[in-house]
Amino acid sequence: MESFLFQAAIYLAAATLCVPLAVRFGFGSVLGYLVAGILIGPVTGLVGSEAESLQHFAEFGVVMLLFVIGLELDPRALWDMRMRLLGLGMGQILLTMGAVTGIAILLGLTWQIALAIGMIFALSSTAIVMQTLDEKELTPTRGGRSAFSVLLAQDIVVIPMLALMPLLGSGRVGSGDHGEEPLGDGGGATMQAEVSHWVETLPGWGLTALTVAAVAVVILGGMFLTRPVFNFAGRAGLSEMNTIVSLLFVIGVAVLMMMVGLSPALGTFLAGVVLANSEFRHELEADIAPFKGILLGLFFITVGAGIDFATFLGAPFLVLGTVIGLMAIKGVILYLLALLARLKGRDRILFTLSLAQAGEFGFVLTSVALADGVFGREVSGILLLAIAFSMLLTPLLFVLYERLALHAHEGEAMPDDEIDQRAEVIIAGVGRFGQVVHRMLQGAGIKTVVLDRDVETIRLLREFGIKTYMGDPTRPELLEAAGLSEAKVLVVALDNRADAVKLTRMAKAMNPDIEIVARAYDRVHVYELYRAGARDIVREMFDSSLRAGRYALEKLGWSETDAHRAREAFYRHDRETLLDLAKLWKPGVPIRENPEYTARAREHSRGLENALLTRFGEDDEAAEASAEEPAAKPAE
Repeated sequence: MESFLFQAAIYLAAATLCVPLAVRFGFGSVLGYLVAGILIGPVTGLVGSEAESLQHFAEFGVVMLLFVIGLELDPRALWDMRMRLLGLGMGQILLTMGAVTGIAILLGLTWQIALAIGMIFALSSTAIVMQTLDEKELTPTRGGRSAFSVLLAQDIVVIPMLALMPLLGSGRVGSGDHGEEPLGDGGGATMQAEVSHWVETLPGWGLTALTVAAVAVVILGGMFLTRPVFNFAGRAGLSEMNTIVSLLFVIGVAVLMMMVGLSPALGTFLAGVVLANSEFRHELEADIAPFKGILLGLFFITVGAGIDFATFLGAPFLVLGTVIGLMAIKGVILYLLALLARLKGRDRILFTLSLAQAGEFGFVLTSVALADGVFGREVSGILLLAIAFSMLLTPLLFVLYERLALHAHEGEAMPDDEIDQRAEVIIAGVGRFGQVVHRMLQGAGIKTVVLDRDVETIRLLREFGIKTYMGDPTRPELLEAAGLSEAKVLVVALDNRADAVKLTRMAKAMNPDIEIVARAYDRVHVYELYRAGARDIVREMFDSSLRAGRYALEKLGWSETDAHRAREAFYRHDRETLLDLAKLWKPGVPIRENPEYTARAREHSRGLENALLTRFGEDDEAAEASAEEPAAKPAE
């Protein structure tokens, strides 16, 4: 116990020291974790062989990461990605495997070893790439979505790669099975071993049927079991029960996938997609997020701690040459695929640089290849070092991306993001006005889709963690992609008056049932928005002016109650006046040239004081009547 606590203190202290510094200097948290691992592993020797076994535990952070990603991905968006999964994803895998295998054969390796290395190097790091994309708010961009498609395709292909690897070997040379070892020696471990043995003895058709059944269990369980299980646990009245149920759901899906020989990360991703539109989405995400962050950080630390500098010093040029060659080959292939996919500017650079490394599944495949006798420990050591160094360089490639995107594309119009989520509320425009609306709804737990077309505003908001999609809200195809046909409320907070009216009219035409809350510049803009279909219209300075007037009354000695009543009376009178004058307003005709409008406006202005006094009188009479009424009888 003391040893465990001591090791835990070392890992936590290293992360506390290195991660804030890395973030402070713009390198991101991933590089901080990797450096922390190098410091406590190869440099100081504070941790030893336990880092490797700890890494297998920490890899569950990748499983949780994909579950959270699935929660944020609408099922229809996943279906829309099918062409990128097949085109970009499978294209990158097959081309990289072919190129690496061909070069390895030219260097004198057997085709079996060359193909194994090709499969290992074809994969990229889901953990590093998705964590960094999320930190830098790059996931919604076309480059980010394309990178995610490739990573998802790679996670799918890992399964046949694991099945193919033993066919390339000459027999086991490792110490024991490369599969997952049962934890402990109790009944659960025995049952796990028996189930795994039973699955291995199934014929091909039986394994296929079992796989389909497992996927069906995940989908149907997510759809029909989540609500009763959460309701049952909620009856205990303990907040930690929700966290326990959330962890049970994720771990249960992962165990089921492993038992039938599927990727646990892929299974939990599917479960997340199934639950993306459920009422428990926010609760699951909030419960899982802390564990995901800690486990991913621990995983990155173990990667850094596992770098074998002794092997590196024995063949530095071979290791560095392998790393540089790998990243150059993948970079060229990714760049060509980006061209074929018509990615432009920043998206092309992001797609190319983000996926040029090897990944964490490469560690698994290397261990399997070693155990199956595909190659020896010398080749295994070189490959593991190449994977670790390429992952270590990835955060630096993201820094390079930011520099290239800033200087090479100065002034270039930012391309529209691909919108991958739906919500009850769409907010068009996130200036000072729209930001307040978004923050209030977010604080109330309401999911929103935020759109804006100002590049600098988008970049600033993403730095503060506000998920914002780049695009022109007045384009009907963008509104459709944002889910306007299903949304309940549209908040129009655009700075441009004409665009606000255009958007309001367009939204009403596309979805007559949608409720529109619109920001207006002045009274004339109110009338324009009213004619376009908006009914809840807020003049941008009106409410703040009312508050200022109320404060002035209080400073003159009015009580807070009387000042508030005066404010409410003025508000109601002004609203009635606006509705009345809106009927007389004529588009394109200046107000001063509209005699009917000006005459009615003068009447309302002269009647303002009488209207306010009448309001006060009505309020006083209502208060007196309420005081004279007998107290209501309590409900029995």
